[in-house]
Amino acid sequence: VQLVESGGGLMQAGGSLKLSCVVSGRQLGYYATGWFRQAPGKEREFVGGLSWRATAWVTDSMKGRFTVSRDIASNTIYLQIDNLQPEDTAIYYCALNDRRHGTIETGISNYAYWGQGTQVTVSS
Repeated sequence: VQLVESGGGLMQAGGSLKLSCVVSGRQLGYYATGWFRQAPGKEREFVGGLSWRATAWVTDSMKGRFTVSRDIASNTIYLQIDNLQPEDTAIYYCALNDRRHGTIETGISNYAYWGQGTQVTVSS
């Protein structure tokens, strides 16, 4: 199982960004996935996720600016970030819960597979 992220970079505050995560070795239609981020000096935190049915959930503090989605045909999950803020600067990770028909989980230990991370830097 492999997760490969892309789409990070250096951005201006107020802009938008869409991160992608291509999954191989598992069909997304059967598994829950999540997005996490880790800012410098901070612990990795849950951003949002999708259940195996594609029910989406985003952490309360990030609702309104973060959107999670997926495309079954390309086996890809996405994280859209709008109105970027400097505090969004972090490494963003996608992850897959290897339990079939899983629900959205916020805990890191629920995810068996992780992407390599993609750096997002937002300047003011």
